[in-house]
Amino acid sequence: MSNESDDLMSLCKRRGFIWPSCEIYGSVAGMYDYGPLGFSLRNNIVEIWRSLYKGREGFVEIDTETVNPRDVFKASGHLDKFADKITYCTKCGSPFRADHLVKEFYENPDVMTEKELDQAFIDHDIVCLECGGKLGPVEDFNLMFRTNIGPGSSRVGFLRPETAQGIFVNFLNLYRYNREKLPLGVMQTGRSYRNEIAPRQGMIRMREFNQMEVELFVDPEDKHWERFDQMKDEVLTLLPNTGTETVTMTVGEAVEKHIIANEVLGYFVGTTKQLLVRAGVDPARLRFRQHLQDEMAHYAADCWDAEALLSFGWTEITGIADRGCWDLSRHAQFSGADLSHFKRFDEPREEEVEKVRPNSKKVGPMFKGKAKAVSDAIAAKTPADISDGKLSIDVDGEEIVLDGDMFEVVKVKEKVAGERIVPHVIEPSHGLDRIFYTVLEHAYSYDKDKDYTTLRLAPEVAPIKVGVFPLMEKDGLDTFAKDLCEKIHTHRVEAYYDGSGTIGKRYARMDEAGTPWCITVDYDTLDGENKGTVTLRDRDSAEQKRIKAEDAETIISELLAGKKFSDL
Repeated sequence: MSNESDDLMSLCKRRGFIWPSCEIYGSVAGMYDYGPLGFSLRNNIVEIWRSLYKGREGFVEIDTETVNPRDVFKASGHLDKFADKITYCTKCGSPFRADHLVKEFYENPDVMTEKELDQAFIDHDIVCLECGGKLGPVEDFNLMFRTNIGPGSSRVGFLRPETAQGIFVNFLNLYRYNREKLPLGVMQTGRSYRNEIAPRQGMIRMREFNQMEVELFVDPEDKHWERFDQMKDEVLTLLPNTGTETVTMTVGEAVEKHIIANEVLGYFVGTTKQLLVRAGVDPARLRFRQHLQDEMAHYAADCWDAEALLSFGWTEITGIADRGCWDLSRHAQFSGADLSHFKRFDEPREEEVEKVRPNSKKVGPMFKGKAKAVSDAIAAKTPADISDGKLSIDVDGEEIVLDGDMFEVVKVKEKVAGERIVPHVIEPSHGLDRIFYTVLEHAYSYDKDKDYTTLRLAPEVAPIKVGVFPLMEKDGLDTFAKDLCEKIHTHRVEAYYDGSGTIGKRYARMDEAGTPWCITVDYDTLDGENKGTVTLRDRDSAEQKRIKAEDAETIISELLAGKKFSDL
């Protein structure tokens, strides 16, 4: 870590934002616990996410299990492909993520093969970072945590590496809930797990982490968005995969020039920017990088990463992808469930379709009393059900395999009300812990001359909204301050009473915790021409104003709603 990130992590631990997990037992790399201030800040970011996707867009929110059976991840591809390249020191045994060891020499090392990485170690004289020993051969390391479901080992399960699969496997339930209509937007926040090889970047690479994911199911032939006009003027800083320089343009221009694949994807790239900036990410240190062709999933139509400039360099904090029909198609294939959408035509169409019909001359003599049931079962099949010239049917629980002389495929004209399609998925996937850390780093300000630290958190996400102080903890000032703190404090506006130390030290503690405003109760509050008034201080400008104590609750609410301190 850099000195700046070290200082920030020290502040986070001291002030109760985050702590190394199980620290009294030596802690575990890549695992952190949220303290009181961190928990509040994290939840405030989640509420901004909810206000956009649930409040503005009307998407539904669910919560699914973190342990899933093996079949889910076989279908999703995680069982076979969810791996990083690992190498071990032949001398001390230390593990390293291979592509990270060569990242200063190659533009995109995470797509290099094992042989290419082995050769890179030789070409660039790369050795063990711990002891200088020779590195062993590079191999795949699956990142999922494995467990058993129930006693014994009869059913294998895995801790989910993303929350998305819980949405995909519930598509039928969600589809019915939405009255079998598209688009269908579903959101979920929760824990995911990846057994990272060697996490060394604090909260940027964690083994247990939080996600805010959205899966939007849309018609593959209709990727327009009805509210696109409301987003088209949002200005983005883009790094397309066709060049090495960023460009600045609006969402509308990016879609019109086919830099961003379609309106739905463009709309949610714009929404992602609004979310991140509102949470406190510096727009001057935010860009959207398009995946290179060799790093984009083969099923993806387009994919963009929201990247923030941190002390680690440009870092992905959100991914926005058009995943096509990959997810539902795979789960339909492996589960046998129909995960399609019936798309109704505006008017019924007469189309020539292929049907499977029973050969009555063969079925009757063969099945006699069961002939009608067998004929009905054949007629319920489609040509796609025929395999190697044979057809498998179920009659009263009995599986019957029919030879080709028992049925025929014919073409008939009929009126069709619609067609079945597999929805495409647009996925804005937000790394909550990475956004949390980015917000802290972008808010962190240290004045070397004064040896003074300020967290300039956006008021909406600040864990403590207002500090309330008595000038002295006596003469009734403390009683007045405590009563005022109680009146201001709600589940939405957290107020914090502090009567310890000088006023300057109390301001410093609140500035370090990111508290946007402080109120001081002094002797003028109790008596004199300023009776009934208190001093309100603004964190960022250090400006102070005298306000009526009875108006404090209303004024804090107005400031939270966006009113400027200078306009009070």
